[in-house]
Amino acid sequence: MLGEIKKFFDSFIQSGPAPGIQDAEHRLRLATAALLFEVSRADHVIQLSELTAVKQALNHLFDLSDAELDTLVELANKESEHASSHYQFTSLINRSFDAATKVRIVEMLWRVVFSDAEMDKYEEATVRKIAELLYVSHSDFIAAKQRAKGSV
Repeated sequence: MLGEIKKFFDSFIQSGPAPGIQDAEHRLRLATAALLFEVSRADHVIQLSELTAVKQALNHLFDLSDAELDTLVELANKESEHASSHYQFTSLINRSFDAATKVRIVEMLWRVVFSDAEMDKYEEATVRKIAELLYVSHSDFIAAKQRAKGSV
């Protein structure tokens, strides 16, 4: 399973622009989707509102095609069921993106958490762990949380 998602990331993120992948921002959405899905699974119950929030964030903020979104959600679902850590996702992001982009990713994670009007302790812990793996400072972590909470 890890091989499938790594191949997907290598094709769309690491290799630079490819057919349908026009810029770094577009590649960012693909990497971020896997982590968004991880947060939605954190409390072991994926609420429809969480899945909807993931898809809406990706479509609204990043203008993903339906095919890209469907492929990524399917792969992220399979991988998150078998993943033993978030490192496999965060290491790809750390190699590719700057600090400001990582803070933006953390804010998107918080938006998924707040989408069902409940903040489960496991969801919060997952976002905190991902933020640490992305080397996001505590102050940026809190600011991203407040921005996300204010937008709901």
